[in-house]
Amino acid sequence: MVTAGAPARGPHQKEEPLIYRSPNFRDRLTSAAKARSELLTKFRSAPGPDDPAVRERAAARQATIRAREARAAAREAARQARETETAAQSALEADRIAKAELQAAQAAAKLGREEAELTALLAAEQAERDAALAAEQKVARDARYASRKAAKKERRRGF
Repeated sequence: MVTAGAPARGPHQKEEPLIYRSPNFRDRLTSAAKARSELLTKFRSAPGPDDPAVRERAAARQATIRAREARAAAREAARQARETETAAQSALEADRIAKAELQAAQAAAKLGREEAELTALLAAEQAERDAALAAEQKVARDARYASRKAAKKERRRGF
């Protein structure tokens, strides 16, 4: 398809260089130079570091930075206070647990002593009962022995 302003090309013809296309090369050069000069003008017209608006923005940035640092310091102080409080609570809890364990150990020791005393008392009573039983048995055995001996003696005399 051939457009109105473009020449027809055959299969053996080279493509046209960019210089001859619309907008032409000179127009593009002038528009580029104009854009550069506008950019330079814009840069030159920008306020310098001594401009009050620039100083005001810099001061606002510094104030923002200081406020941010103050908030960070306040957060850090609050974090440290929480850690200190947590450590104090942990120490109190550990102390309470240690006291409870000590009381439990003392109660267990007292119970152990009482059990040992009761066991010793029961053992002493059992030993006393065993001794009394042994004494009764000996008395009964001695009585049987004496009665047998007496019966034997009587048989020897009586016959």
